[in-house]
Amino acid sequence: MTQQSSRYDSTRRAWEQIWDSASVAIELEAVQYTRSIKTIERYLPYLPHDDVILEAGSGLSAVVITLRRMGYNVVGMDYAVNALYISREFDETLPLFAGDVHALPHADHSIGAYLSFGVLEHFEHGMQPALREAYRVLKPGGTLVLTIPYPNIVHRLVQWRRRGTQSTLTDDDFYESTYTKDALVENVTAVGFEIKIVVPTSHSFTWWGLGGPFRGKGYYETSALAEALGNLTRIVLPWAFNFTTLLVAQKTPTQRV
Repeated sequence: MTQQSSRYDSTRRAWEQIWDSASVAIELEAVQYTRSIKTIERYLPYLPHDDVILEAGSGLSAVVITLRRMGYNVVGMDYAVNALYISREFDETLPLFAGDVHALPHADHSIGAYLSFGVLEHFEHGMQPALREAYRVLKPGGTLVLTIPYPNIVHRLVQWRRRGTQSTLTDDDFYESTYTKDALVENVTAVGFEIKIVVPTSHSFTWWGLGGPFRGKGYYETSALAEALGNLTRIVLPWAFNFTTLLVAQKTPTQRV
């Protein structure tokens, strides 16, 4: 297991506070937003129907529930234990367990797919330790699906206004970073994965970040204006207004030492 900074535990505690004030039902509604459905549709063809799929960092289990309803054998894991209790209160049959993405309780080459949605940007030591662990537990040919925040034009504007000198959002308690397309691909391939797709997503949510007329009434809901501008920028400026990069990769059939 990788050496952890003090901010590792404080970030975990921050997530516990976030989940304490959240709702599984509302998270499930958000999964049905247009931007979320489009992302799911992009990675769904790569998921196995006949093997175990692990979501490492499942939070309130909205993705676990959604994919299980589609017939996929998905199990969830999170290091914020209260998120698991809240999820179980919603559905006591959910297969969930507490764990750390840097030390998975799985045998080598034992699962069919590994999902990571908005998780790996929260480690000050970077994403490679967790990626190596994902590579270890995946079967040969197994699938990695991850999303990661991108330093889009709005993010850069906010950073400039804050006079930031790095593409990293931090405070004393909570750590979050962004990755360019090249940096993300470099990290993933360095572990041994073969890239299948790398695509920009959720352009409407980049506009949501500007507030005001771009925000709908619901939980992280985008307005009709944000949706319209998101559809436009997805075509004409796909990376400049990319909110979250979706990457799908495959573990090589030949094992690395």
